[in-house]
Amino acid sequence: MVSEKEVLEALKTVLDPEIAFNIVDLGLVYGIAVEGKTVSIKMTMTTPLCPMAPEIIGEVKTTVGKLEGIEKVEVEIVWNPPWTPDKMSEQAKIELGLV
Repeated sequence: MVSEKEVLEALKTVLDPEIAFNIVDLGLVYGIAVEGKTVSIKMTMTTPLCPMAPEIIGEVKTTVGKLEGIEKVEVEIVWNPPWTPDKMSEQAKIELGLV
């Protein structure tokens, strides 16, 4: 069975195309649940009007769906709590010049 840690590592390969940084270090992934062959992911976008949301969600589903034993990937977009730059990893803040 795939672990939440394995899903998180896979999600680190999914980039926000506008920022060219992975969605995990950007702080967009709020939760991961693995139940058998199904992975449920709660995540957000940097803004409700994010034009790249469909592309990012599709990439999340494709990437996680490639993990061995996974048959279904559910993505729930949530807006609470709202995303802010403080949700980013320290590495992301440094590389994007925010510190």
